[in-house]
Order: sequence, then structure tokens, then C-alpha cells
Amino acid sequence: MATISVRDLATLTDGLTPALLASDGDRLVPTGVDGFGVVRSTARSILRATLYHPVICLILQGAKELELGAQRVECAAGQSIVVSHELPLRSRITDASPEVPYLALILELDVGLLRRLVDDIDGLDVREPADPDPTALRVGGAAPALIDAFGRLLSMVDSPVEASALGPLVVHEIHFRLLAADHGAALRRLLNRDSHASRIAKAIDQIRGDLAEPLAIGDLARAVGMSQSSFHEHFKAVTSTTPLQYQKDLRLLEARQLLGLGDRTVTEVALAVGYQSPTQFSREYSRKFGITPSEDRDRIVRVA
Repeated sequence: MATISVRDLATLTDGLTPALLASDGDRLVPTGVDGFGVVRSTARSILRATLYHPVICLILQGAKELELGAQRVECAAGQSIVVSHELPLRSRITDASPEVPYLALILELDVGLLRRLVDDIDGLDVREPADPDPTALRVGGAAPALIDAFGRLLSMVDSPVEASALGPLVVHEIHFRLLAADHGAALRRLLNRDSHASRIAKAIDQIRGDLAEPLAIGDLARAVGMSQSSFHEHFKAVTSTTPLQYQKDLRLLEARQLLGLGDRTVTEVALAVGYQSPTQFSREYSRKFGITPSEDRDRIVRVA
């Protein structure tokens, strides 16, 4: 039985070490516990393009909206977001104020740990959906036991000794409980090595590994053991986009990170992520982020 509520967690999170929460805004602040972070914002945010790695996000207060292709989901307090694959999403905080800030706990998912745990849930009464949604973005209510485990992990933030000794055990528990949850179905499919979701994850790894190279769909489909038509169908089912658009989104997100370093010209960044035409790069960058790459680079440098 849970010993802590979402409201209790929100109170604890808002009372963390002041230095930890000194930077307000829609960005992840590490807690010092490996792979565990906090987002706190006192204002709603604009829709931003972001690359999500496999994570679970537990909303404690306020609300967030996420867009994956044509799919749009809302997540409010007491719900959790599960992302099973690397996904270029657009997200924004939709409910936040100085009096009641948006608060969320984020834990990176360890796919290796999930694989080691998947056999352990065989003895549980885990209901598989009759008509499973293959999309790699899932939202659902957080079970009391999962909330309780997050509470124990949060309690270690100001205790490095406890975090080192006990943190891995609680992270292990969170992964187990997530696999057993209703909206852990996307993770369970990912861990089935023969599943379409698992093969798409391998394709994503290859796209990321050769981000600047032209995408040969036929070669990529063969590499993951699928026909080209089946690959297209299941890639879009999991990611809500096409392989070519996925690569483009990743290239542009990587470009924005490189521009943020401030040590390369726009043309150098364009070439680094695979664009042969700086003009095309600037056009597509502006379309995605609403600002030209040169303007964005100057803005980032000024802020820094």
C-alpha cells in the first residue's frame, strides 16, 4: 500500500534544496541521483521541439501537452508519461503559475535493466490490451506503488550516501512496476526481440549512428529483417512519422545543440548534420523552430 500521495510528492519536490530548483523553466534539472531529474516551472511554456529518450515522467502538479506527429496527448497530475523509443516530440507546459508551479519527476529508462526484468513479470497477472496501440508514447494513471517508489527515490536527493547505496534498488523497483503497469505494454513489446517495436528501435539506433549519411530505406529495412513496405508501416506506427522525416527531425535537433556550443558557423553545422545546401538547412530549421539558425545561434550566445 502506498504511503505517499502525489500531492505529498509535489510538496516534497517544491521544498528541495534551493540550489537545485534555482533555475525555473521547462528544462530538466539533475538531482544528483543517477538518471533522476526534476522539472519545475512557474509559467506555461510555448510548444518546443525536443528529443525524448526512453523515460518515465511522473506529473505531480500542473499539466503538460505532447505532440507526436498528429497525436496529441495531455498529461495532468497523477499521470505518467512513458516513452519507449527515442522520439522527436513537441511539448509544452499548459498549467503552471507562481502560486502552483508545474512539477514533474523524470527517470531515464535503462533498456538493459528492463530486459533483465521482463521474465520476472511472467508470474504476474499482467493484462495485455486486446487491441494494442504500437505508438512509443503512452500516458496513463500512475499506480500507488509506483508513486510510493518515486517518493523513496526523491527522499534520497539530499542524502548522497543513501542515493549511492539504495538508489539503484529503488530504480530497479520502478522499472519492474512500470513493466507490470497497463501502459507498460509499449515497453514489453520493445523487449520482445522479434517484435516490430524492437526492430524499429534497432533502425532508430542505425539512423542516429549515421545521422549525416543519406538514408537508404531498403538497406535499413533489410538490416532489421523487414520488407520495405512493412518497415515503413511499422516505423510510422511506432513513431508517428516516416523514416525520412524522423531523420530530418533528428538532424535539426542535433543542429540546434551544435549551434548552442557557439564555436561553429551555420554552414559548418549544416554540413555536420548531413545537409549539402545551407540554404535548404536554413529554410527547414526556420520552419521547425520558428527562427533562423543564425538568429538562434546569436540568441544562444547572448544568453550564455
